[in-house]
Amino acid sequence: MTSASDQLFFLNPQRKTPYREDMPLFVFLPGMDGTGELLYLQTDSLQDSFDVRCLVIPASDVSGWEQLADNVTQLIEQELAENSRKVYLCGESFGGCLAQKVATRSPHLIERLILINPASSFRLRPALVWGSQLTQYVPDAIYRTSCAGLLPFLAHLDRLDNHERSELLRAMRSVSRDGAAWRLSLLKAFDVTDQQLQQLDLPVLVVASACDNLLPSLPEAERLVAALPKAEMHLLLKSGHTCLLEHDVKLSDILKAAAFAPDVVQQPTPTASGV
Repeated sequence: MTSASDQLFFLNPQRKTPYREDMPLFVFLPGMDGTGELLYLQTDSLQDSFDVRCLVIPASDVSGWEQLADNVTQLIEQELAENSRKVYLCGESFGGCLAQKVATRSPHLIERLILINPASSFRLRPALVWGSQLTQYVPDAIYRTSCAGLLPFLAHLDRLDNHERSELLRAMRSVSRDGAAWRLSLLKAFDVTDQQLQQLDLPVLVVASACDNLLPSLPEAERLVAALPKAEMHLLLKSGHTCLLEHDVKLSDILKAAAFAPDVVQQPTPTASGV
């Protein structure tokens, strides 16, 4: 039997600005941690234009891509049943893979798609693929201790405050060794074909960090933009993989610059960024 704690659900961040019923739904799909909590630096400014939801994937979840995509689709449909509106789907890293699955399976639900350093490039890093196969054999206590050693790959630490570093480490440690091994196996097996991407006829913004030490996010962004019929790229010249934890990065401003915010109707401005 599946308990409520084993099921995917949406976090609804506390609002500091008034809610409007016409606000689009902004659905954030998180990285490997699956907590949905690491968007906290961005939510206040996003809530000026959106009704924000953050997906939570329980640490015990061992669903495959198709089941995860179905579950997210059902959660979105439940939100739309209460209030029909536009949906902006945003996925970061692991969540960027899941967002591609959801969008290609249910494009009719999605108004716009935002991909932030999507981990669909995982297989291009053989060392990561090899290391992922060993994760399941590492004692759990050693795995949790070793998480700190991964921080320089996940983030440019000089661009994160101490609090953000601590929150990132806490989120990493919230996933057990077995949970991490399972999610890494999903990344290894992930596949959305160029043909599927070419059929995705909706606006897509791909945000890429040029200084990503974990994944080749810039080449992957270029590949996705070439495959998707209505895609553009926003380049973060100085950012690391977990760019949304950097104080100099403001997702709401990126969306406005690319004319992806719902109340922005002007022509897109150049999308290369110095942050």
